[in-house]
Amino acid sequence: MHADTLALLRERLAALKPETLNIEDESHRHAGHAGARDGGHFRVEIVASVFSGKNTLARHRLVYDAAGDLMQGRIHALAINARTPETP
Repeated sequence: MHADTLALLRERLAALKPETLNIEDESHRHAGHAGARDGGHFRVEIVASVFSGKNTLARHRLVYDAAGDLMQGRIHALAINARTPETP
């Protein structure tokens, strides 16, 4: 199930036209956690020009909006590092 979620998340985040996109499934680190039964834990590192001029909250909102309904069950937790191409 988590592999399918990972593929869907990658597909949806492509809408942000990232220069770099790395997604790590960290679900195995949360085995036994009550919330982990139904949804996975993922870490996203994304670099995209769409983030230019936006603060961290606005960048995260763009990622959550792109993930859409995956956040309603398939993803339990999402750690986000969203940067612009100008940010090291």
